[in-house]
Amino acid sequence: MNKISAILVSILFIVTSQIHAQLVYHNADQFPLLGKISDKTETRYERLPSNIKEKTRPPVWGLGKNTAGLAIRFSSDATSIGLRWTLFENRVMNHMTPTGIKGFDLYCLEGREWEFVNSARPNTDTKKNQATIISNMIKKEREYLLFFPLYDGVVSLEIGIDSLASIAQPKKEVIKTDKPVICYGTSILQGGCASRPGMAHTNILMRRLNREFINLGFSGNGQLDYEIAEIMAEREAAMYILDFMPNVNVQQIREKMKDFYAIIRRKAPHTPIVFIENPIFPQGRYDSTMWQTVEEKNKVLHQIFNQLIKEGEKNIRLIPSKAMIGSDGEATVDGIHFTDLGFLRYADYLCKTVFK
Repeated sequence: MNKISAILVSILFIVTSQIHAQLVYHNADQFPLLGKISDKTETRYERLPSNIKEKTRPPVWGLGKNTAGLAIRFSSDATSIGLRWTLFENRVMNHMTPTGIKGFDLYCLEGREWEFVNSARPNTDTKKNQATIISNMIKKEREYLLFFPLYDGVVSLEIGIDSLASIAQPKKEVIKTDKPVICYGTSILQGGCASRPGMAHTNILMRRLNREFINLGFSGNGQLDYEIAEIMAEREAAMYILDFMPNVNVQQIREKMKDFYAIIRRKAPHTPIVFIENPIFPQGRYDSTMWQTVEEKNKVLHQIFNQLIKEGEKNIRLIPSKAMIGSDGEATVDGIHFTDLGFLRYADYLCKTVFK
């Protein structure tokens, strides 16, 4: 590095440090939290109630510590906004960005639409993080929505604003929270592999529809665990979306699908319940075993769904996956998990087929 470059780096470090130093931090615990199935969790920022800790499989419980789908609402007249947060694991994955895994996304309300402001990008070598999201804004009261990490947990969170600004509870009740849409499923539902939290499809839909979505996606473990159906049924919902197919085999579908459904239906006799077919993954076009497996699973899904219809079940739908993420093969990071493009297409598809 030459002398001029060294000087520039030093100046940049000083400026960055001054921006951090000028922010006054406020505990985020005081602001409303969206996306939780229950408030009876071990800590505030996690997804599963503590009373199922001994009932559920350890992988499911561990993934419940991830904050996928959680979001905070607040208002502020800040000209600069930053975050300080401590992670649960400081997780690293080889096919997903650190920002998607363990960063935050900030959105601002413009009219009745949420516009992306910027991300809080994490460090890669420590659980403790500090990041300035935005600076040099005109001082004006704004409504904000902050999305949490998709594949890590959050132990603590503080929101930083410039010293002359104020921060308060949200002033506008924009997002409906009385009856959320409750979604159950796999790593894709959890947000794998969005580049940033706001691009997971449940978060896209929350912004578009201005309705709370609850994300019960468990990477590799959406295997129709009955205790998850029970906690879903405890929460009154506008709709239940069951998107578990990539994580189950034919035997599990045959043995568990109707019982999982019945647990929810007993407590919610009139609420719409939507089943989603297994996606036709781009990898399956070349992997003949995968292609055959997906076809077999979807066939059994249709058989059981049709049985439910014949038995008189109402308010149930089965959504085909053929047009879910397009046909050009460009919507995944690894032939299976969605990129931002894949999630955007999936959100578009659900808007057309489920929320039309």
